[in-house]
Amino acid sequence: MALLNILHFPDPRLRTRAAEVTEFDEELKILISDMLETMYEAPGIGLAATQVNVHKRLLVIDISEEKNAPRVLINPRILSAQGEEEMDEGCLSVPGYYEPVRRAQKVRVRAQDENGNFFEIRADELEAVCIQHEMDHLEGKLFVDYISSLKRDRIRKKLERQKKQDQ
Repeated sequence: MALLNILHFPDPRLRTRAAEVTEFDEELKILISDMLETMYEAPGIGLAATQVNVHKRLLVIDISEEKNAPRVLINPRILSAQGEEEMDEGCLSVPGYYEPVRRAQKVRVRAQDENGNFFEIRADELEAVCIQHEMDHLEGKLFVDYISSLKRDRIRKKLERQKKQDQ
């Protein structure tokens, strides 16, 4: 297993729309393992392949307190969404920032596992928000796209300054 480099906003690669996964092979299983390790190390509760510069429709999440209940969703699709709630969201690609975002409260999702088998899950509250957040990454969208352009520009400038200082 290996830790992967997480792209940070405003890196343009985060805006790439991910392609469907068609090969369910050993390489994919290694990527999943590396993504889980990277997510736990960060630490975070979700990670989309786009965030590690792999533009495949793959995401991993684990909202458990013990960090022992990972879920892998490949080629996820939201079948239905209900309700609405606002929750503060953060992102491993936008470190240190949290903003309120409105999303569906409950979702029903169809996806594939690491072997290509289809399954459905019903998620609500934090798990539903996490899935929707990570699915946005697969479309090249970030949680900062839901906030005002003024706030988004402030965050972008601060992260760019921080990156220059770190180099």
